[in-house]
Amino acid sequence: MYRIFIVEDDEIIANLLKKNLCSWGYDVSCAEDFSNIIQEFAHRDPQLVLLDLKLPFYNGFHWCEEIRRISQVPIIFISSASDNMNMVMAMSRGADDFIAKPFDLDVLTAKIQAILRRTYSFGTPGNVLEHKGAVLNPSRCTLTWNGHDIDLTKNELRILEILLEHAGKAVSRDAIMTKLWESDSFVDDNTLTVNITRLRKKLEGEGLKDFIITKKGLGYMV
Repeated sequence: MYRIFIVEDDEIIANLLKKNLCSWGYDVSCAEDFSNIIQEFAHRDPQLVLLDLKLPFYNGFHWCEEIRRISQVPIIFISSASDNMNMVMAMSRGADDFIAKPFDLDVLTAKIQAILRRTYSFGTPGNVLEHKGAVLNPSRCTLTWNGHDIDLTKNELRILEILLEHAGKAVSRDAIMTKLWESDSFVDDNTLTVNITRLRKKLEGEGLKDFIITKKGLGYMV
């Protein structure tokens, strides 16, 4: 079941879209906090985004660019401001399609189905993970914080993956070393300590202090 994220501040339109797409078997959610769409996007981890142009706080162009920083998920603009300039600007910022309001639900659904087929016929991309505003994108090997991409090594990526997958819970050193072994890296207890120390320094240098916490006798957690 594909997950679709609707970013539309008109509740009538958002609920109409949700009801229609749910009837087609999609897992649909609507944006709630229009001041922080990226955090909701990362939490919901959709396979397609329907994005209005005129929104509270920041417009759709802004959020399209922010999403593109961490994901290549398909984005379809839906807007009454459908002049050629807005269409061109949407596409230049990474949108996959632009549908003018008022729209026909059957046409919109057909476009969504076509884009999902084209995008995911050869498998789905790695899931993004979010915690306290930091967004991990495995496919790009980056952690995004305050609008800045932090490049990660393969080991750093795997450490953050397992910690974020178990956010709020301690992960044992053995579990982390097992995760690192999947990347064909030779990891013993001392090597893990070095990797954790370097990762912490890298994150602290970007303003992410105390992101990785040591739980004595248990392991590490975020």
